[in-house]
Amino acid sequence: MLVEKLLLHVLIILSPILIYSIIYENHGYKDKIYLFGMFQAVAGFLCMAFPYPAYGLFWDLRYIPLAIAFLYCGFRWGMLTFLSILLARLMLGGDAILFGIVSITLSSLGALGLSRWFWKFKPKQRIILTAAIGFWPALVQFCILFTYLILNNVSFKTDYRLFGLILVFILIELVAITLAAKLNEILIEKKLLQREIQRAEKLNTLSEMAASIAHEVRNPLTVVKGFLQLMQQNKDKQTGEYLPLVLSELGRAEGIINDYLNFAKPQFDKVEVVNLKESVSDVVTLLEPLALKQNVKLKGEILVEPYLHTDKNQLKQALINLIKNAIEATESGGYVHTKLYDDGYKAVITIQDNGKGMTKEQLSRIGTLFYSTKEKGTGVGTTVSVRIIEAMNGTITFSSKINEGTKVTIKLPKVEIVKPK
Repeated sequence: MLVEKLLLHVLIILSPILIYSIIYENHGYKDKIYLFGMFQAVAGFLCMAFPYPAYGLFWDLRYIPLAIAFLYCGFRWGMLTFLSILLARLMLGGDAILFGIVSITLSSLGALGLSRWFWKFKPKQRIILTAAIGFWPALVQFCILFTYLILNNVSFKTDYRLFGLILVFILIELVAITLAAKLNEILIEKKLLQREIQRAEKLNTLSEMAASIAHEVRNPLTVVKGFLQLMQQNKDKQTGEYLPLVLSELGRAEGIINDYLNFAKPQFDKVEVVNLKESVSDVVTLLEPLALKQNVKLKGEILVEPYLHTDKNQLKQALINLIKNAIEATESGGYVHTKLYDDGYKAVITIQDNGKGMTKEQLSRIGTLFYSTKEKGTGVGTTVSVRIIEAMNGTITFSSKINEGTKVTIKLPKVEIVKPK
């Protein structure tokens, strides 16, 4: 009878995950997380509604939705699930109601304590941690059980049925919470993969369009620029005032077109072993005049000397775009701190400023073509930089807070260089 009840609870626990994945097929995992949290509260309540009574206590899997809610949905929805389980326990009543309240309260502490750091772990680690946290409610519940039996003078030392119930309960609870965590991670991975595929499709479409437009526009611009240069050599007073402006604007248009071509497909013309320390130092030195003009303190901190196998010019272009953006986003008197270090696996470059920062919505759109937080920006420079870093098999992430600044973190694969002794 206990097995039947607990298997029913397993079905109740897994249902929210399956329903949520169907309802929000085309949304991100966290887009409607409040609904998933509410599902966990309902699941916890239903587990309490169909318990298996034995030895004066109610046996159920209420603590699995509680743990899932705290870990995967956050504090708010964990507390909602906690309150729904508490309400169900009060409705059931019984002699051991006080023990039940204590058990629910103590059992929530494990998941609550872990929830703060939960998302810092990798998917497999999160599954293991979720399974491990499932032992805590079981331990609490059995301590409560034995305390209740002792206080009520119930002999259980030779009661093999009790120990059988405990063993079955632990096995089913462990399997259920592991399965729930695994399904959650599959759902998260599916949503991330889906979003990455959509992003890749958009980028491919934009790449083809950008390459086509850039090639079509570049040819007549080259011709016009050539004739203007000839006119400049034989200029009169009237044309002499306007030709430099026209040539300057044509040069700017040509630069934008080059960015579009680079966005379409980063061209690594000369792949070689690159000293990252030298490249970062060169870029910081190159942008120091711009920082002085903006009254921004530009600092470079280089702690290691790693080597990469890549195109030096493309790497510098990406770094110039990102550091330049940081300088332009920082108000007079602020700072931009560029740091190069090694995390043990990859070379890491961080670009930290104390500028105006960005909202979550702005942050989510960074690296998207045609999106820029600058008034006259096109967003191409940042997009090109992201494409270059990704083409180098690196990763780039952005973090920001309003009025506190933005931090860009670049991780690039190193190559080992054997220096002669």
